[in-house]
Amino acid sequence: MRFVKPKKALGQHFLKDLTIARRIANTLDGLTDIPALEIGPGMGVLTQFLLDKGIDLKVVELDRESVHYLNEHFPALYGRIIADDFLRLNLRELYGSRPFCVIGNYPYNISSQIFFKVLEYKDQVPCCSGMLQKEVAERLAAGPGSKTYGILSVLLQAWYQVEYLFTVDETVFDPPPKVKSAVIRMTRNERTSLGCDESLFKAIVKTSFNQRRKQLRNSLKPILGQAFDHYDWPVFEKRPEQLSVEQFVELTRLAQDYLKKGPAYI
Repeated sequence: MRFVKPKKALGQHFLKDLTIARRIANTLDGLTDIPALEIGPGMGVLTQFLLDKGIDLKVVELDRESVHYLNEHFPALYGRIIADDFLRLNLRELYGSRPFCVIGNYPYNISSQIFFKVLEYKDQVPCCSGMLQKEVAERLAAGPGSKTYGILSVLLQAWYQVEYLFTVDETVFDPPPKVKSAVIRMTRNERTSLGCDESLFKAIVKTSFNQRRKQLRNSLKPILGQAFDHYDWPVFEKRPEQLSVEQFVELTRLAQDYLKKGPAYI
């Protein structure tokens, strides 16, 4: 049988444990009537269980050798293999305005970028699940007060419930990574709007955490300016990891009201 050689440049670590692959596929239970896009199927260890569930499945794979393997071994994927870079795809060209789920054994080197891209399609993606580096999974699921709580935590949790499901040992991969992995599931919440400017919300979150050791009165001056007259409010004495998602939303509303009267933010 022909096998695919894992490529370090693509961050490939092929899962060997079928039980874990089945558990990852099961994260879409209850959503099998919705199309799904698998990222980085490799040799199809997860793909086989998704197909068994009867899911309307497409897969996106950058590695030409993996694409050839999938074409040879998964005839059910005929016409459904996208040989491209997920980060460059226009997913609306694939799904129009229809909802779709995202799942995969995500390459470690682009996992954060994958979730930022999912956010761009948040109104179409009811569920995003899969395996990634444990450290990144902890960051996505972290709450206020945690050292791992950061930009991606806030931006994702504004729109999704993020669940850290289970940890995966490095020995179940070929080749074994140097770190442990984890499986998460993100389920879209009921929020339809933040009630504030989303671009400003992102700017405030990113600017705050880029200087996470500083109090907000100092880190947000590039946005609010020196002349802002509410730096004495208690919220500005806090550091970003102390604020919940809702507090960041409220802070954005305050900033938005002020900026309407002052210079435009970038």
